Amino acid sequence: MNWKQVPLGPLQTNCYLLMNQQKEAVIFDPGGDGPQLNAYLKKEGITPLAILLTHAHFDHIGAVDDVRNEWGIKVYLHKNETEWLGDSTKNGSAFFLGNQEIIINDADHIIHGEGTLSIGSFEFKIYETPGHSPGSVSFYFEPLGIVFSGDALFAGSIGRTDLPGGNHQQLLDCIHDKLLELPEDTIVASGHGPTTTIGQEMDSNPFLSGF
Repeated sequence: MNWKQVPLGPLQTNCYLLMNQQKEAVIFDPGGDGPQLNAYLKKEGITPLAILLTHAHFDHIGAVDDVRNEWGIKVYLHKNETEWLGDSTKNGSAFFLGNQEIIINDADHIIHGEGTLSIGSFEFKIYETPGHSPGSVSFYFEPLGIVFSGDALFAGSIGRTDLPGGNHQQLLDCIHDKLLELPEDTIVASGHGPTTTIGQEMDSNPFLSGF
């Protein structure tokens, strides 16, 4: 098993590929540049199995249909943002991209709450981590000690909470009650910027200093 960070789209949002030895992959948050991502997958002989969305802001979903249609795979999204994919005002593209609104077809599988999700040889623990957006989730893959946290937790920072549905205290509570309960050596694969670890953020993240 291994993983790769691939910045994509207008904000260079981190897309992640989690791969097994057979080069089957789960794709997290393909934010844009769909044709280039598909070309890379073909070049490397990688076979996608599914797309997992940490949330449905425009910069995390831009390449969803390009990848889904090319490979015939399913898209997973939390129930609280099921309407966001097809609504440019909710996913934010109407405000941030102007005439380049992003409209994506509905998700194939709806995440209704926390629990375990199995896709092929991959098994994840799902944590609801709203606050940046109401349907934000984090996917913990224990075999590699990595959590795909979307825009909940960053190296030295946390997700912005001034967008529709954001809630600063809710985000802090979710980080404290769920993400910081993971082993300290857990890699945090964030939606933007470099990766970090739970222990590093516990020690030095100024937003978490009260915990």
